[in-house]
Amino acid sequence: MSSGRGVVMSGADEPAKLAQQMRDKARQLSEAAESAKDPEERQRLTAKASKMRARSEQQSGMSSGDIYPQL
Repeated sequence: MSSGRGVVMSGADEPAKLAQQMRDKARQLSEAAESAKDPEERQRLTAKASKMRARSEQQSGMSSGDIYPQL
């Protein structure tokens, strides 16, 4: 008899997983921005990372049941 852990992911886990993926992507974008030589590229990547972080926070709030995301 198995404990069932890790075998089937419920739909309730998906928002939290998505929020984590978005945070990871935002971190990657920030790192890319730090190493970018071109100031315009650095600014573009920084803005994209910031938007991704904001969306991950909203997604995280939604997964925790907070129906009023911070704006």
